[in-house]
Amino acid sequence: MGNGIFHPGLVDYLIILVYFVFVILVGYALKSKMKTGEDFFLSGRSIPGWITSLAFLSANLGAIEMLGMAASGYEYGMMTVHYYWIGAVPAMVFLGIFMMPFYYGSKARSVPEYLKFRYNEATRGFNAISFAVLTVLMSGISLYSMALILKVLLGWSLNFSIIIAAVIVLVYVGIGGLTSSIYNEVIQFFLIWIGLLPLVIMALIDAGGWSGIMAKVPETFAHIWHGTATASGNGMNVDWLGVTLGLGFVLSFGYWTTDFLVVQRALAAKDMTAAQNTPIIASFIKIVTPILTVVPGLAAIVLLPKLGPTSHAGDFNMTLPLLMAKYYPTGILGLGITALLASFMSGMAGNVTAFTTVWTYDIYQAYIKKDASDKHYLWMGRIATIVGMIISIFTAYIVMGFPSLMDYMQTLFGFFNAPLFAVFLLGMFWKRSTGWGGFWGLLCGTLTAAILYFFLPKDFFASAAAGNFWRAWWAFFAAVVIEIVVSMFTKPKTEKELKGLVFGYHEKLVHTHLPWYKRPKVLGSISIIILIILNIWFF
Repeated sequence: MGNGIFHPGLVDYLIILVYFVFVILVGYALKSKMKTGEDFFLSGRSIPGWITSLAFLSANLGAIEMLGMAASGYEYGMMTVHYYWIGAVPAMVFLGIFMMPFYYGSKARSVPEYLKFRYNEATRGFNAISFAVLTVLMSGISLYSMALILKVLLGWSLNFSIIIAAVIVLVYVGIGGLTSSIYNEVIQFFLIWIGLLPLVIMALIDAGGWSGIMAKVPETFAHIWHGTATASGNGMNVDWLGVTLGLGFVLSFGYWTTDFLVVQRALAAKDMTAAQNTPIIASFIKIVTPILTVVPGLAAIVLLPKLGPTSHAGDFNMTLPLLMAKYYPTGILGLGITALLASFMSGMAGNVTAFTTVWTYDIYQAYIKKDASDKHYLWMGRIATIVGMIISIFTAYIVMGFPSLMDYMQTLFGFFNAPLFAVFLLGMFWKRSTGWGGFWGLLCGTLTAAILYFFLPKDFFASAAAGNFWRAWWAFFAAVVIEIVVSMFTKPKTEKELKGLVFGYHEKLVHTHLPWYKRPKVLGSISIIILIILNIWFF
C-alpha cells in the first residue's frame, strides 16, 4: 500500500492483529450483559472505582495526549506540563469532591440531562446539540491521528487507515456499549505505558539524560513558570495570567468538570464514593503522564532538529512517530504502534459512547420519540454509534488544516466547554440562577468565542496557545455576566425543585467510616500538595 518510514516485520503485524482481535472479543464477551439502556449507556452503574479511574484517564489519553502533547513539548518546551498539572489536577479534584455528588446523586444519565434538572429544557437542548457536535469533531482527531501513524510508519493510505480504525471501534462499542469501552480503555491504558516507556528511556539516554536535554534546549523551554512575567519571556508566548485564568481555570475546569466524555466514566461507578474517587485517583496518574509525552517532545528537540527528514519540517505532530522510527526495531515496533493505536482508539471510543448517550437520551428521546420502550432506545443507541462513527470519518479531514492537534482541541474547548463551565459553576453554587439565565449565558458565551475566533486577525495573539487561553477566558466571562443579568430579571426555581442540584440543598456526604485512603477529601488534598511541590521544583 505504499512505503512508510520503516518496514515492520511479520511479528509486528501479528502484534497489531492480535490487539485488534482482542478488543473486538471483549465487546463480544460483554454483549450478553447489554440488556437495558442503562447497561449499554452507563454500564448499569456497577463498575469498581479503580477501573472507572483508569478508564476516566484513558478516555482522555488519546490522540491529543500522545501526538498533541509530544508536539507541544517540541514546540513550547516544559510549559507544556501546565496542560497536565495546573490544567487538569485541580479541576479533577474539584469534580470529585464538589460536583460528582450532584451528577451521581441526581441520577442524571448525562451532563445535558443534569442541565435540564437544574435549568430548563432549552439549556439542555442547546448543550446536547453543541456537545454532539464537539464529540464527533474530537473523534475525528483520533481517526486522523491513527491514520497518520499507519500512513507514516506502515505506508498505508490515509483513506484506508481511517476506514480500518473506524470499523474496529464501531464493532466493539456497538456490541458491548460503554462497558466494552471502559474495559478496553483499562487494557489500553497499560498498553500505552508498556509500549511507549521504552521509547522515553532510549530517547533520554541518547539525549544525554535530563540534564543533557536541559543544557541543550533554549532557556525559555526549560521552565514552567520562570519567564511568564511577560508573554515574550517563554516558549508558549503566554504570561502567567493567561496560563492561570485561561488554562488553569476556564479551559481546565470547563473540560474536566463538564465534558460528558470523562464524566460518563465516573457515572458508571458502583456507588457515590467510587464515583467521587474516580477523577481524584486519576489525578495522581495524570501528574506523571508527562513522562510519556512531554519528555519525548523535549528529547526530540535535541535528537531531531527540524523534526528529522525535511518533509516533516514544521509538522510538530510527527514528533512521536519519528522517534519511534528512530529507535524501535522489529517486534518492539509492533508493540509501540499498538500502544499508539490503543491511545487513539480509547479516545475515539470515548467520544463515540458519549455522543451515543447524549443523542439517544437528550435529543432523540427528548424531542423525537419520547415514550418508546427501553429496548427501542437500546436499538437507537447502536444506530447512533454507527452514525456517529460515519460523521467522525468526515470530521477527520478537518483536522488536517491545523498544524498542531493541541491547538485544534483547545480551540474547540474554548467554543464549547468554557461557557458551559460558567453555567455549571453558577448553577451549582448560586441558587438564584434561573433557567433562562443559564440558557442565555451558555448561548452568549459560545457566540463570544465564535466572534473572537472568526473576526479577530489571526496574528492578534502572540501564539495559537495564547489565543485559545484568552478566548476561553472571555467566553467564560461573557457567560457569567449574561447569566447573572438575565437571572436577576427572571424567576428562580423553588428550594424543592433545587434539592440535590445546588450546593446547600443537597444531602451532606460523610466518609468518616472509611479508611483515609478511600476518603475523597483526603486523597484530593494529597494530590494538590504533590502538585504544588512539583510546580515549585520545576519553577
